[in-house]
This record gives sequence, structure tokens and C-alpha cells, in this order.
Amino acid sequence: MAAHFSLILVLVTLGSGLIWLIDALFFAPNRREKLASAQAAHTDLSDESAEEIMRESAIVETSKSIFPVIAFVLILRSFIYEPFQIPSGSMMPTLLVGDFILVEKFSYGIKDPVWRSTLVETGKPERGDVAVFKYPINPQVDYIKRIIGLPGDRIVYRNKDLYIQPACAEGQSPCPELKQVDRALVNRGEFSQSGMPLVRYKEQLGDISHDILVNPAISDRINHFYRQENVPLTEFIVPEGQYFAMGDNRDNSTDSRFWGFVPEENLVGKAVAIWISFEFDRRPSDFLPTWIPTGVRFNRVGGIV
Repeated sequence: MAAHFSLILVLVTLGSGLIWLIDALFFAPNRREKLASAQAAHTDLSDESAEEIMRESAIVETSKSIFPVIAFVLILRSFIYEPFQIPSGSMMPTLLVGDFILVEKFSYGIKDPVWRSTLVETGKPERGDVAVFKYPINPQVDYIKRIIGLPGDRIVYRNKDLYIQPACAEGQSPCPELKQVDRALVNRGEFSQSGMPLVRYKEQLGDISHDILVNPAISDRINHFYRQENVPLTEFIVPEGQYFAMGDNRDNSTDSRFWGFVPEENLVGKAVAIWISFEFDRRPSDFLPTWIPTGVRFNRVGGIV
């Protein structure tokens, strides 16, 4: 739907702008010539008659009215910031269902809004970024996960523990070793999944400190993990130009562990802030529809880590 909306926005902007331009170049001069001729022939030409001669068609008037607004929205949404809604709990506790976030579109390159080809290189994802990207299996769907692995990294996820061996840069000696990602217990039972209490940890990814959730009652679904040729199960070697992404809700997230890597061209932008957060606690039996919020979580408004 987001891709279709971008295309519609581009077409409406181009259409309204083209109509305005054609009118300004061809039809508006003709109207002014007619007005000058009428004034020369009738010195007492009324204001109503002059207005009738200069009157624009409905489609031109509408195009001139909407073009500046639509063009502004297109530029803002395509190249600067785009709003997204969090539809699932895969990024809990960092992001909750009902959070509305702002995604910085220029973080990973300025791209055209239709074909998504990179126009200007502006940067690359860093480990720990919360990124929005086109789901590699179905690019019509937007996913949001945390960037765990960079190109060339070796990632190991075993028994709910995360290990990272950063890529060895050319000429680097010695190469980085495989190390377990540090984490510290925060609490137990603040969040639950299907009635089972989850354990909350604070995880340290380089300079980024963030919280994750782990369900100790269920085992890793390693039989469903993505399999790379000549790479042991539960291990992943990130190819060049691609990234390894995981949800912070580790046992309730369909991510790179299951479907592979995120190509660089699929990146949409970096999630930088929650601009509003709604609660949706209605039941299907309630009078009001379930999509109508029951409250606003003002305490969640702010930056994302």
C-alpha cells in the first residue's frame, strides 16, 4: 500500500503541476489577450465581464490549489521524513502496537519515490539502528527491525544468546573475534506472551544500549532458521551489500533468522522518534470499533533507542 501511495502521490503532483504549467504558458496569455481586446472594444467593460473572461476552468483552479500542498507532502515524505504505524509487537519493548513513528528517509541515501534507485549516497546503517525496510520476500510490505549484522559480519544466535564477529577489514590484524553480546537483567513479568512472563534484558550493541524481551519457556525455532550453504545452523554470514535484522521481542519476531538478509536497496530509512502513541484496548463486542483509540500514551513520545 505504501508503494502504491507513493506512485499515486507522484502522479497527482506531476498531473496538477503540468496542468498549471500548460495553463500558465498557453491559456492564461490567451485570456489576457481576450481581456485586452474586450477592454479596447468596450471602454465601459464591467468588472463582472472582465472576471468572466479571465476565469480559469475548474480543473486549472483545482490544480493550482493542490499542487503546492501535494508537492510539499511528496518532498517531505519521499526525501525527509515519513510516518509509520507499528502494527505488531515484534519490536517490544522498544516499540509498542499503536506507536506512530517518524522515519528519517535520508539516513541511508536519497532515493526516488517510485523505483527507489539511489540518487545521492548519504550514509549506511550502523549496528543498533532501528530501520524500516521493504520485506525481501514481499517488497510491498514494510518491516521494522533492529540492524544487528553489517556486511561481512558473522552472526550466531544460539540458546537465546547473540554472538557477533565483526567483519575483518582489509589489512586489519588481528581480526575481531566472535564475542557474546553483553546483556543485563532488567525485570521479569512486565510483559507476557500467551500468558507466559517474558524476561527483559538491557543489551549493548556497540554504543547502542536497548532493551529486549526473551521468552524462557519456549525453545529457539532453529528448524525454521534460514540456512546458508556451508554455514552451520544458527550461524549467519552477512553478504556484501546486505544486513542482518532482528526484532527486539526475540521470540515473537519473524526476522533475518528465518528469511535471510536485507538488501541495501530495500532500506527505507532510520526510525528516529515516536511522535504519538495510542492505546487500543477495545473488544469486538464494544459499541465503538476496535480501531478507535482508547487513550494516548504521552509518556512514549520522544526518541527511539
